[in-house]
Amino acid sequence: MSVSKMEEGKVFVVSGPSGSGKGTVIGILQEIYTGMEVAVSATTRAPREGEAEGVNYFYKTKAEFEELIKNDEVLEYTIYNGNYYGTLKSEAERITEKGKDLVLEIEVNGCGQMKRKLGSRCVAIMLTAPDSKELERRLRGRGTETEDEIQRRLRRALDEVKEVTKYDYLLINENGKADKCAEDLLAVITAERLKADRAEEYLRENYPEI
Repeated sequence: MSVSKMEEGKVFVVSGPSGSGKGTVIGILQEIYTGMEVAVSATTRAPREGEAEGVNYFYKTKAEFEELIKNDEVLEYTIYNGNYYGTLKSEAERITEKGKDLVLEIEVNGCGQMKRKLGSRCVAIMLTAPDSKELERRLRGRGTETEDEIQRRLRRALDEVKEVTKYDYLLINENGKADKCAEDLLAVITAERLKADRAEEYLRENYPEI
């Protein structure tokens, strides 16, 4: 059952370079904020053992996914290892129309797609490390990649950070302070929920004499 426009949730897109800790921060946010939900993405990748339709992904054929794109039913998508991955418009509507906020961890390119599709309904948040040296330290700290791979990931990370001027908010994930960063993210969500962009409807519903 959908709620009124006044009560509808918003879409919050969180982007950041590898090493920024955005996955950790969003995980903490889920623990402290019950008003959010994470969308199930769609993919053309085959299900792996133990995965379930509508739980891990919505599994589509390539033809089905491309038809969804053609019909403007995909808010953002990317291609990775030959497979499509994306966010369905129907999934976003399912969440926001019941009053929940949709929080998505999406790459910079995907964020641009979302902003173009949703306009002011989409709030874009860039989350990153304090500085480039710390970002490099975090990338090297994994100890699983060659020097060439690290340099490639670092160049990409720096390119992504340059896009911050296109975002609505910038959050800095300081060392050992992921909890504080999650609280800052929640503050952004709260502020956006309190904006007066739905004032006209509020007045119609609650002050009909005006």
